[in-house]
Amino acid sequence: MKNLSLVINGVLLIAVAVLYYLHFSSRPGSAQGGSVFASGDKPLIAFINSDSVLQNYEYLEVKRKELEEKTKKMEQEYRTRTEGLQTEINNYQRNVGNMTLSQVRAVEEDLQRKQQNLRMYEQTLTQELMNEESKLNKELYDRVTAFLKKYGQKNGLHVVLKFDPSSDVLFAGDSLDITNEVIRGLNQEYQQEGGTAASDTTTTR
Repeated sequence: MKNLSLVINGVLLIAVAVLYYLHFSSRPGSAQGGSVFASGDKPLIAFINSDSVLQNYEYLEVKRKELEEKTKKMEQEYRTRTEGLQTEINNYQRNVGNMTLSQVRAVEEDLQRKQQNLRMYEQTLTQELMNEESKLNKELYDRVTAFLKKYGQKNGLHVVLKFDPSSDVLFAGDSLDITNEVIRGLNQEYQQEGGTAASDTTTTR
């Protein structure tokens, strides 16, 4: 069951690879050539700190907690089944001396079948959690990129880059940083959808 306890760790390491090229070349007042600034010194390129977005996006925090709870329930169910099987094995070992050969064979076959079913159950749980994580990653990516597309169109941006230790961006000036605006906008959208704040455990969507 090691995989079950490790699956959740991958959620916070999601790479929100956001790179949108919005075509405004035909719009009046759009920049021509290679300048990163439009008329009026308004930047055409911006970046977000993806680590900060992941840490402060309420939607992700709520979904992460939901996945953690689901993982705990699955682990408990697996633990209960494992303990039940171990009890049967212990009973067999205590009573095997008083059993006939046919009884021994029957019990051993039954225990082997249950062990195999338990292994299959573990694999099913692990796959289910991996699927849940993959689904969350996709939903997160879709939500962030959809917001950035609207934000870029509204603010005349051509490119929004991801900036974190794993990105190819080695330096970016603070004037290009839209992280806080993006976090605020994402959370506002989520709340308008009826989203539940991560700290509010009594409200349901």
